[in-house]
Amino acid sequence: MPSARPRRALLGVLCAALACSLTACSSSPAPGTSVREGSAGGRRIPYWVEGTTPAQVARDMNVTIPARATDLRAAYQRGFQDDGVLLAFTLPKADTKAFIAKLGPESSLLHRNAPLTSGTGQSPTTPFAHLGLKEPETLADVTEGPVCTVCEGDLNWLNIAVHPVDAQHDQVYLHGAV
Repeated sequence: MPSARPRRALLGVLCAALACSLTACSSSPAPGTSVREGSAGGRRIPYWVEGTTPAQVARDMNVTIPARATDLRAAYQRGFQDDGVLLAFTLPKADTKAFIAKLGPESSLLHRNAPLTSGTGQSPTTPFAHLGLKEPETLADVTEGPVCTVCEGDLNWLNIAVHPVDAQHDQVYLHGAV
């Protein structure tokens, strides 16, 4: 009966050859490139669009920024399928309920007392850190939910999160896709 050692050696050589051929024939893009690179003007997707203003994002979201809103921040991210839009501002508590009512949530927004934790070490899904803000998922005492799941115009969906900054002000976070 032949020894198992030559078979193991042959199997090892075959596995190494297979691994090398798979690596050489890989269709992965080269570092610094993207599958959709041509459609983004040579830019790697996703990417943040420079110079985006709160007024532009508010239009994309079909939202009117309240007159007394301060510290307005906005971002537009080109994505693979949908583009992401972020809008955040500080609003006097006296104006928050009226602002939410104008958005017309399809159901009641939910309040949570504790931050969300995934337990997997994953980063939050909404990139408000790009705006220099804490992620709503990492905060306690947040009221949040969908504002529209079937939205008008190019907007696919829109979510809101509201967190008290102090006794007189709330931080409003809007996150959507176009």
